[in-house]
Amino acid sequence: MARPSLVGAYEARGGQGTPPHWTGHLDTTFVCPPPSKEVPPTMALSALPAPGSSRRRLPLRPYLYLVPALTTIFLFTLLPVIYTVITAFTNYNLYSLKKTTYFLGLPIPTTFVGLRNFQQLLAPDSPFSQVFFPVFAWTVIFAVVTSVINYFLGFFLAVLLNNPHLPERAIYRTLLIVPWALPGTITILIWQGMFNQTFGPIDAFLNSVGLPSVPWLSDPMGARIAILIVNLWLGFPFNMIVCLGGLQSIGADIYQAAEVDGATAGQRLRLITLPLVFQVTMPMLIGAFSFNLMNFGVVYLLTAGGPPRSDTSFAGATDVLATFIYNLTLTFSRYDKAAALGIIVFLIAAVLSLIGFRLSGAFKEVQL
Repeated sequence: MARPSLVGAYEARGGQGTPPHWTGHLDTTFVCPPPSKEVPPTMALSALPAPGSSRRRLPLRPYLYLVPALTTIFLFTLLPVIYTVITAFTNYNLYSLKKTTYFLGLPIPTTFVGLRNFQQLLAPDSPFSQVFFPVFAWTVIFAVVTSVINYFLGFFLAVLLNNPHLPERAIYRTLLIVPWALPGTITILIWQGMFNQTFGPIDAFLNSVGLPSVPWLSDPMGARIAILIVNLWLGFPFNMIVCLGGLQSIGADIYQAAEVDGATAGQRLRLITLPLVFQVTMPMLIGAFSFNLMNFGVVYLLTAGGPPRSDTSFAGATDVLATFIYNLTLTFSRYDKAAALGIIVFLIAAVLSLIGFRLSGAFKEVQL
């Protein structure tokens, strides 16, 4: 094998001069010779940062920027959760103010009672359970019905607005978003006046066409229907926007292939549009159900939980779990029962949401 050209030139000079540094590659690129004077090992080690020096310390400034946010989260999120969990295992109520215990500087005028509050809420023969289970049943019915009708109305309007042949669809889309853009509190109070049986425009219209007045807010069934109507008015615009996004993500080639196969418009809607949009919007639907399970504003502002029930004063005919907890806390000062009920509601919402996510496969990885 021929020797490298640099080594041959070195031998031709009689071995004089500094030999070139050969990298082992058979090329003619000149490589700089190694330094004539080696660096002492002590100097090389001294160039490394010493243990515990400032170069190895983590910077503190980024963590200082997080202090206000972490403090806010602790004071307004973690501390109330901890306080609620502790209160759920005590007898904290209006009649236990004589014995005071302090936790993190917060007064807890109670004694620990273990699981007694949970037993009184869930035991069949307990007076509190006779209030809790009817309220829980109506809450679940309300959450399921209002989530379903809000979703399908939003889906129907989204299908109409997604039609490119619909004239002035941008104007219709803007008008249909208005109920969502207005403040919810003002909207609910306006609906409360419209449902008034004496001077409300809804009953006035029914009387003008020869129909009797409907006791919207004084009858239990009428009040529940009124709550569903108001929540439908508040919730369908958001569902419509989400469904519009899902519709616009479906490629036109899918519909063209279905038309070639002879699918009708109804079949395309039922077999293509609805399944694909439902798969995309399923997490939103589960989130809407969890939100409606603890919906407070619509019930409290529209009916205040009324009309009253004849068998108890703790809850009315339209009270949901959120307003029931509110009444136990601020009206009857039963903080122990309200805290235990809050934990129960959290567990119920978490379990139902987990089941919904598992059944829908919303978070499964997509195999490409």
